[in-house]
Amino acid sequence: MKRFLQPLSLAAVSVVLIGGAVLFAKNDSAPAHEIVSASDLKWTPIISGWELAVVSGNPDKDGEPFTIRFRGADGAKVPPHWHPTDENVTVLEGTFMVAVGDKYDEVHLKPMTAGSFLTMPKEMHHFARAKGKTIIQAHGIGPFKVNWVNPSEVVPPAAKK
Repeated sequence: MKRFLQPLSLAAVSVVLIGGAVLFAKNDSAPAHEIVSASDLKWTPIISGWELAVVSGNPDKDGEPFTIRFRGADGAKVPPHWHPTDENVTVLEGTFMVAVGDKYDEVHLKPMTAGSFLTMPKEMHHFARAKGKTIIQAHGIGPFKVNWVNPSEVVPPAAKK
């Protein structure tokens, strides 16, 4: 009986090992592991004092997860606006001052320091300001759009010299 079980045991171990190798083999249709270095980000001016860089995904694509970063100069304001999808924000550097409402009013700004997180529900009107050099990271499901409450308050970025 032992002679019969020994080959059977070896066959079972072989099946498990081969099956495991197949499961862990590279799957060309699976997304690749990707590391994004801060120095690789491509920053684009969006409004006065603020730049945006896409970290992953396509924020313009409907239903696609995305991660983007915003970099603000000290004192740079973001006029009241809203988004059609939830916005999840983590402060990476500096202090991000944020409040809800239709009118920019510094009295209502609440500080978020590095490591702080907030979820801004879709369609909630809000505004912000950078205190010190500030970098925030936002993630969500696209499309990411900014709808200004009063577009005349938006100051375009300064022209590069």
